[in-house]
Amino acid sequence: MPYLVVASKNPVKLAAATHGFQRMFPADALTVDGVNVPSGVRDQPMSDDETLLGATHRARAALDAIPLADYAVGIEGGCEDSAHGLSVFAWIVVIGRDGRLGRSRTAMFYLPEEIARHVRDGLELGDADDIVFGQSNSKQQNGSVGLLTGDVLTRETYYTEALILALIPFKNPTLTFAG
Repeated sequence: MPYLVVASKNPVKLAAATHGFQRMFPADALTVDGVNVPSGVRDQPMSDDETLLGATHRARAALDAIPLADYAVGIEGGCEDSAHGLSVFAWIVVIGRDGRLGRSRTAMFYLPEEIARHVRDGLELGDADDIVFGQSNSKQQNGSVGLLTGDVLTRETYYTEALILALIPFKNPTLTFAG
């Protein structure tokens, strides 16, 4: 029975990791735990590279924290400013106890300026969403993507698809992927 540790206790991230693994490996019973570990980056990463680094740090720290785990998942949401506006995305990193590594990034979307201003001023995206939408703790619920799409996509479904893509190296163990 594979043992998965997610580098978060956020129920959305735990559910996305669980559902992604279950969809890719439906025959395997799975044990899933969450552990809070530091990302080693800012609370709100503000570039693609910083966000990937945060997800990687989280996955490695989770694997170190739970020695019995077979896999660790790090999920880090980030933003990046450009001439087109402030975009939002997340990186998913999966590390196997055997050293195998899988990575994927979600699709990205642009924030409305009402939210982007708060993020540029130093707030985490979830806090900015809560202010603009009058919510409380939306990052542990449907998140920005859910709020902005009317839950056509939720934070969980958004992460699950990328998690599945990060599992490609594990689904294809005889192939070689760059690390």
